[in-house]
Amino acid sequence: MIRLHSLKVPLDYTETTLLATAARKLRIRSDQIQSWQLARKSVDARKKNEILFALSLDLTLNPAKEEARCLRSFPENEVSAVTPFAFPDIPQVSSDRRPVVVGFGPAGIFAALWLAEAGLRPIVLERGRDAKRRTKDVQAYFSKGAPAFSPVSNVQFGEGGAGTFSDGKLNSGIKDPRILTVLHTLVRYGAPAEITYEAKPHIGTDKLADCIIRIREHICALGGEVRFESRMTRLIRENGHVRAVEYEEAGQTRTLEADHVVLAIGHSARDTFEQLYQDRFTMVRKPFSMGVRIEHPQSLINQAQYGKAHPVHLGAADYKLAVHLPDGRSVYTFCMCPGGSVIAAASEPDTIVTNGMSRYARDDRNANSALLVGISPEDFPDASPLSGMYWQRAIEQKAFQLGGSSGFAPAQLVGDFLNHLPSHEARSVTPSYLPGVTYTDLCLLYPPLFTDALRAAIPVLARKLRGFDHPDAVLTAPETRSSCPIRLPRTETLQSVDAEGLYPCGEGAGYAGGITSAAVDGIRCAEQIIANC
Repeated sequence: MIRLHSLKVPLDYTETTLLATAARKLRIRSDQIQSWQLARKSVDARKKNEILFALSLDLTLNPAKEEARCLRSFPENEVSAVTPFAFPDIPQVSSDRRPVVVGFGPAGIFAALWLAEAGLRPIVLERGRDAKRRTKDVQAYFSKGAPAFSPVSNVQFGEGGAGTFSDGKLNSGIKDPRILTVLHTLVRYGAPAEITYEAKPHIGTDKLADCIIRIREHICALGGEVRFESRMTRLIRENGHVRAVEYEEAGQTRTLEADHVVLAIGHSARDTFEQLYQDRFTMVRKPFSMGVRIEHPQSLINQAQYGKAHPVHLGAADYKLAVHLPDGRSVYTFCMCPGGSVIAAASEPDTIVTNGMSRYARDDRNANSALLVGISPEDFPDASPLSGMYWQRAIEQKAFQLGGSSGFAPAQLVGDFLNHLPSHEARSVTPSYLPGVTYTDLCLLYPPLFTDALRAAIPVLARKLRGFDHPDAVLTAPETRSSCPIRLPRTETLQSVDAEGLYPCGEGAGYAGGITSAAVDGIRCAEQIIANC
């Protein structure tokens, strides 16, 4: 099999025209292509009057010697050899004591799945509720605000982790062969097949939850367990090795003996971080980002990216922007949600946190993205490993008060923000945040470190994406949970520097930044446990 890279085709291509174009490129007949499949699909929109798809195709040719000829005749960036994807073989092992996975977000899910496939029957402790009950709790919070908030079942806590209520974005900056394994695994459990070849794959919130439920059911069918509303309260170690996990379930304190524990707690388990710190587990501060959600009409983004005649084949346009300011600080967009909404994502009472979400169709009227300011540990209020976390909390509590202490989020129009004026009402852009927003001046929420950087960055980013500085665009705050401000150091074998058998994992441990990278880290930790059993 060979891979033909960067084949440009019109947006309305058919299989016949696609294979004919590939055959011409390779100087063969179309009927010599025995089989084909898409390996990558992206959009080339550099010429607004001639937008094309850029495809990579995996091809099997007949006779097979034609593949060898193509590999000799074309440079590697045009044609390369490729091995068809195959799921990895997971060794079958056994252990007297079952491994424990703490947290059932992407890292915990994939760690538990791999451990279950190896025959180790993992026990998962998840502080939140299952996806179906969690969805009802979250919808109640969206519609009723603070009175309906649940500290055990929200956008951060529950089956699937924070990624369940998101765009289900799967693109990642890491380079790891396990990425394809993650994508194909998600497809196996119901995700759309195109995530394996789209340049910017996404599942959509509406499809992701069902996919996660199917994975959980398979883990349980293999002998694993997922215990919901079971919050870890303490790790017990002895002679430098983890020995047990203490947790709270139904008001009772219980203990699970374990020689292997995957600690996949996510970036929002603040009480857990506090307990780990109290128990003298090593923690270090790490850079993270905070800012706002910026919301535009999706039609504006479509026009900026694809021109006035938005091709129907392309769906909702997205963007990714960044600028390095003269003072060295970075401002960038993150977790961009085309055709989506800004959502309430608090995990603690009397706080406001925002995030973004899209359904698979990405057909809502607005587009939104996190607009973040990069922060280094030197910016933190103090030198404590938990200082970044407490800074997040202080801003979230202040936002709750600024929004009227009802669950409404503070918001400001871009034009008013750039002109140092408070906002009083929406104009042409209706904010999507539920239960609602309170218009104000975001300088009352964020210190100048953030507001000055955002004011400097927005006009520069507008030169990269026309309309980004639209005066009616809405800034909804605060976006504080883009990543964890804490890292739990680990060794080359992915074990904690404080306890053998303990595997700090995923985004909460400081080793991932999104669904895919967290899932990959979960697999890596599981592989280490399997190798040591």
